[in-house]
Amino acid sequence: MRSLLFVPGDQPRKIEKGLTSGADVLLVDLEDSVAPANKVAARAVARDAIAAAKAAGAAPRLFVRVNALDTGLTDDDLDLVMQAGPDGILLPKALSGMDVQHLAAKLAVREAENGLPDGGTVIIAIATETAASLFTMGSYRGATHRLAGLTWGAEDLSADLGAETNRTPDGLLTDPYRMARVLTLFAANAAGVAAIDSVFTAFRDDAGLAAECAAARRDGFTAKMAIHPAQVPVINAAFTPSAEAVERARRIVALFEASPDAGVIGLDGEMLDRPHLLRAQRLLARAG
Repeated sequence: MRSLLFVPGDQPRKIEKGLTSGADVLLVDLEDSVAPANKVAARAVARDAIAAAKAAGAAPRLFVRVNALDTGLTDDDLDLVMQAGPDGILLPKALSGMDVQHLAAKLAVREAENGLPDGGTVIIAIATETAASLFTMGSYRGATHRLAGLTWGAEDLSADLGAETNRTPDGLLTDPYRMARVLTLFAANAAGVAAIDSVFTAFRDDAGLAAECAAARRDGFTAKMAIHPAQVPVINAAFTPSAEAVERARRIVALFEASPDAGVIGLDGEMLDRPHLLRAQRLLARAG
């Protein structure tokens, strides 16, 4: 999972285009990109599009971003979209691990009602969209076996803070949002799930997107969300391990396997220990 592309849940043509975008995950959105007046209709559109895509053997995994738990709309969202058996649910405005536990219980009921495999629907949570959520980032560890990833959001957080902007004039994140990003990275790794970087809203700025992807990959994120199909190739390229990196990782793993009692090995003039082995193993898992 490298790229996760948002598409409005009430626009069948954009959903269809998203299916051929090359994204690893298609995020069919029932939340921010759907006007309140279109919420009811969007559920049926999303359900039918997902059902048709799964029947056709669509390449991307299919997730639905439902409305937040405190809106009173989540149950109605799930009642319809779970009929199509989506691969996962994206939970916005999560406040803590208790919220993903709450969603997990709702999913279990609807899986049973629709004859779906128990536990087959996974969850990605957007964990930083309110100021309060930043104080509970450690609570996702062990919350539910359904949790597959954590991501963060700067736009809703900036609105919650009443900030004028979340970026400097040169496009860099300001300190509150850098903190949210870093906390998400730590929380995801503590929970043993994918760390997913937030969207880059300047969708015509490929160079800026590539730079942000490179920084995210450097720090430990393994995927990034997109708001436009044109962003998908840039994200996929950034989060696909290079052939050189894969080969080096294989050499590291092979050396440790050949000397299982060694604490330190040498490779190309560099001394490597167990953290390097773990890093190599994780890279190979992503590459695979």
